[in-house]
Amino acid sequence: MNDTVFLGRVLSFQRRCDGAGDEAAFTYVEDGAVLVRAGRIVAMGEAAELRAQAPEAKVVDHRPHLIMPGFIDTHLHFPQVQVLASWGRDLLDWLNSYTFPEETRFADADHAARMAKGFYDGLTNHGTTTAVAYCSVHPESAEAFFAEGHARGMCMVGGKVMMDSHAPEALRDTPQRGYDESRALIEKWHGTGRMHYAVTPRFALTSSPEQLELAGALVGENPTCYMQTHVDENVDEIARARALYPEAKDYLGIYEDCGLLSERALLGHCIHLEPREIEVMASTGAKPVFCPTSNLFLGSGLFDEASLRARGILSGIATDIGGGTSYSMLQTLNEGYKVLQLQRQQMHPYTAFDWITRGNAEVLGLEAEIGTLEAGSAADMVVLNAGATPEMRLRQERVETLAEELFLLMIMGDDRSVTQTYVGGVAQKGV
Repeated sequence: MNDTVFLGRVLSFQRRCDGAGDEAAFTYVEDGAVLVRAGRIVAMGEAAELRAQAPEAKVVDHRPHLIMPGFIDTHLHFPQVQVLASWGRDLLDWLNSYTFPEETRFADADHAARMAKGFYDGLTNHGTTTAVAYCSVHPESAEAFFAEGHARGMCMVGGKVMMDSHAPEALRDTPQRGYDESRALIEKWHGTGRMHYAVTPRFALTSSPEQLELAGALVGENPTCYMQTHVDENVDEIARARALYPEAKDYLGIYEDCGLLSERALLGHCIHLEPREIEVMASTGAKPVFCPTSNLFLGSGLFDEASLRARGILSGIATDIGGGTSYSMLQTLNEGYKVLQLQRQQMHPYTAFDWITRGNAEVLGLEAEIGTLEAGSAADMVVLNAGATPEMRLRQERVETLAEELFLLMIMGDDRSVTQTYVGGVAQKGV
């Protein structure tokens, strides 16, 4: 049957943790194991029980390391892999100086394919097994993104950006061409293997009203697809959006008027929200996505997670490569912790690790498929070592609880803490 038993300390969340002491939110097995068959999890639990259940299984021993579901990144930009660490005054300056020139290169299918390999290696080297990505305006970039993800057997979400105005000519489509190219990509890739398509109007600043209307038509015609865009990231961006769409109630209202908002809408940033925008998100089920490293890097502002949660709004968390500064979801938690601390909001390590696994899966509506180690889930897993560096090992000498270990990982951890990443039970690092 080609069963494999993975040995290690096993951790998987069943729901969001309410903070310290809420250990009913997760399953943790000290002498644990995960039994995998044909890319799916058969069971997790005590090592002795699972080895007895599958005595002929191959054994992969990761003890004493921690086995968790693979990390999920809900917002990043595939064409920005070579934009990382680029200086800019603010969001709009950074886009015009670095991002837009770089994205013109993705019209070249060979370049896009080479970048896709590096992009996916960056994800899996850092323990990420699912991501939601923006491609460039060129269909070639989306083809490269989906082809590479499909070849690796990963669960991925992406889409070509639709942008027909206020951008370099080489990065513009037209309303009809953006619709036609997106529709062709949906027909080819949405539901192929583990691929999911996201209708992707970049943001209101680079789409005409006609294009946003056609993006809304795509959403209506393809209700199982996602929709992703940006909103309320930067005060100058908001002012320009309001100037371009003076009839809209507010920035989010631009997308609302075009039928783009639903429970499958992923809204990057959502920092400077008006009260009415919060109510619209609550009523439509649209999901804000917290991007702490890029928000700090570009000086955009502080994401108010607690206020959104108080309205019943479920938020994602993401790296936002390449305004974001690391592929690491561990370092994303590090910066997110600080952003919330500045607002007197606490991120307990249990809450944090639920967020980048089951929590982000719930944002995507995929919690039955990814984000946990429950039976039936895809065997997408990460193996974590909290003593990966000399400094971490020294700190680890004083670690006494699981919560302390997780906090150590999210503050000091990075790709060196990722011993191995598995997609469908297949090792990704060092292969």
